[in-house]
Amino acid sequence: MMDPAHTSVLLHESIAGLDIKPDGVYIDATFGRGGHSSHILKALGNDGKLIAFDRDPSAIKAAERFQSNPSFSIVHSAFAQMDDVSPTNELHGQVDGILMDLGVSSPQLDESDRGFSFLRDGPLDMRMDTSSGHSAAEWLMYAEEQDIAQVIKEFGEEKFGKRIAHAIVNTRVHTPITHTLQLAKIIADAMPVKDKHKHPATRAFQGIRIYINSELDQLRDGLKAAVKLLKPGGRLTVISFHSLEDRMVKRFMREQSKGKQVPHNMPVMQSVIDADKVLKLVGKATKPSGDEIARNPRARSSVLRVAEKL
Repeated sequence: MMDPAHTSVLLHESIAGLDIKPDGVYIDATFGRGGHSSHILKALGNDGKLIAFDRDPSAIKAAERFQSNPSFSIVHSAFAQMDDVSPTNELHGQVDGILMDLGVSSPQLDESDRGFSFLRDGPLDMRMDTSSGHSAAEWLMYAEEQDIAQVIKEFGEEKFGKRIAHAIVNTRVHTPITHTLQLAKIIADAMPVKDKHKHPATRAFQGIRIYINSELDQLRDGLKAAVKLLKPGGRLTVISFHSLEDRMVKRFMREQSKGKQVPHNMPVMQSVIDADKVLKLVGKATKPSGDEIARNPRARSSVLRVAEKL
């Protein structure tokens, strides 16, 4: 049963993209609260297998409701390592489908003590795995101003990154920055111009969160791991929520589908070029329908891309 507080984005489109076989082996690389896993399990027969990954201890606990299903297992690990940890390290070239639902989940946003939300006050944590690493509050306490500015500008795509970083450093001299609404106010006060359609802290919070969790590094390594694990004909489906993620997924899938790159007009047989192709693109990028966005506004920026291993 799926957590009623969590609505999976592009659920039916992503499950369809996997083209599930009843006796297949599948990986849900980002278990979250089990929305996608629940539907994958419904499509599997007794001989099918689903291995889920998540680095959030809360997600691991939420997975307990599936533990009676012999087809299901879950690993407390970042999906970037999914080709190198048990039980998947012995499945190279044997997996029928892998699904990645990127970014922060709705429950993580809704739980104020996780520190992801700029709308609810809570400790400024932002770690997806609360059992390791430094929190956002700890990083903001010692980071150089130029490093904070770069993170907010590069990962948050926030043009006022320098102003925000300067305000953060000026504030921490007198007062530790420990809570979400405190940081959100510092950001809002530092911005000379505000977007009518977005909370002023949206991009800066995104940038800090991506940095704290090494999300783009995780994605890069996870995509490479997925290609190793998939069998010929296996599907990779990826849902992304912001432009940095989607650009990385789009570029990776395109590069893996182009084959050997040779200088223009060089006389090379097509079979030589095709020999290096690893993936083929399946359909076009899919975005949520108007009805889905109306039901779940958090879906509005999502994009689904599907590729198949050759």
